[in-house]
Amino acid sequence: MDAPFFTAAVLVLGGMCCMYVVGLLARDNSLIDIAYGPAFILAGWGAWLAVDPRPIHFRPLLLLMLLTLWGVRLGLHIGLRHRGRGEDFRYRSFREQWGATLFWRSFLQIYLLQGAVVLVIATPVLLAIRDPGAAFAWTDGLGLVLFAIGFGFEAVGDWQLTRFKADPANRGRIIQHGLWRYTRHPNYFGEAVLWWGIFLIGLGASAGWYGLVSPLTICFLLLKVSGIPMLEAKYSGNSEFAAYKARTNAFFPWFPRPEQANRPTNVDLED
Repeated sequence: MDAPFFTAAVLVLGGMCCMYVVGLLARDNSLIDIAYGPAFILAGWGAWLAVDPRPIHFRPLLLLMLLTLWGVRLGLHIGLRHRGRGEDFRYRSFREQWGATLFWRSFLQIYLLQGAVVLVIATPVLLAIRDPGAAFAWTDGLGLVLFAIGFGFEAVGDWQLTRFKADPANRGRIIQHGLWRYTRHPNYFGEAVLWWGIFLIGLGASAGWYGLVSPLTICFLLLKVSGIPMLEAKYSGNSEFAAYKARTNAFFPWFPRPEQANRPTNVDLED
């Protein structure tokens, strides 16, 4: 295995083992979500430091800076949001379902799986560290623009939701202004777009096309597995959420359908 990938795998495995112990002691496996963004930072910079000589090239350094910006913001946001809330409902559900097998299943299906996902998604960055490729290309510029758009959607969407939930008058209601007027999940949309941007920047590296696995994996997880489906299943059968769902796109931002635009809702999404 190449040095960047091997180093990243070792560091992520160590980090996930540490988080597993923390989760056991705290009886809160959702703490792993706080470590998700920082795990990319650990893998990326650790891989860069492991290469000899280190690639002093704009492409891996640009990707590492973008990765750090995204990972720090996401970790802080999830950490602040988690204070005083206890274990997230998705992880509580696993705890109830797994019963006596929780000890080993949580390690395999939450922590090791999360670590594997981190390594797969970080592929464009690790490829650029291994062999940065040629000089600046148009894909680098386009990728930077996409990253900025995606990061903006994710950060602004999270900020708007945090402010909305902080107002006691909004308890039990659903946010419908700002980016949330045009998509039910602006933060998920932003997450996908920024990783397409990272892929395009990494495309200039040797074997950069292999990095396509990164945005494809993100889109699959958000659209089909642990993102939108798992979150929205929580509101299945709720008429108010159904009204919001009927008029607002789930993922791609677009204008709400006007025929139901003024119907009241009182559900609070927890992205």
